[in-house]
Amino acid sequence: MSGLTEAFIYIIQTLGQLYLLIALLRFILQLVRADFYNPLSQFTVKVTQPLLAPLRRVIPSVAGIDLAGLVFVLLLQLLLIIVILSIVGFPILDNLPNILAWTLIAVAGLFLKIFFFALIISVILSWVAPGSQNPGAQLTQQICEPMMAPIRNLLPNLGGLDLSPIFAFIGINLLERLVIANLATSTGLVGPIRALVSPFL
Repeated sequence: MSGLTEAFIYIIQTLGQLYLLIALLRFILQLVRADFYNPLSQFTVKVTQPLLAPLRRVIPSVAGIDLAGLVFVLLLQLLLIIVILSIVGFPILDNLPNILAWTLIAVAGLFLKIFFFALIISVILSWVAPGSQNPGAQLTQQICEPMMAPIRNLLPNLGGLDLSPIFAFIGINLLERLVIANLATSTGLVGPIRALVSPFL
């Protein structure tokens, strides 16, 4: 693979993953019932709405879950994988079942990564800027709280010491190592192919 091809793949992967991240973040913000009027929430809506709107006309929400948003994310990931693998000459049709599986695995991996980094940011902010009214800090808290609240309810009262982020980190790492990694290996998503499919795996 030539240097020019590698540079082209890098640009496509970077821009594609950035848009994919925004689309998945929009889905997550709706899933956790984050503040719709937060400037960052509005940004995700404005950036994704032109492409998401047609899907919303045919795919309804179910039990408050934005299925159109989830399908949109999966289609974006699938398209990105097909484009990148086509550039390197990977046989798409012969490996379509695996590619579909890789799409699900890549989206699941990115989903966990968003929560992982949101937790890190939330913990740091709790040390350096507790109670911050910054839009980013508020959204980070709203993303993490639905995950940490059930854990917090199970833990004994430790006099104000919140250990729920530690258990949340453990849960995310276990899912990544025992579920995502094993699924990736079982479907042949290893080595250079894994790096091409998603840098988040």
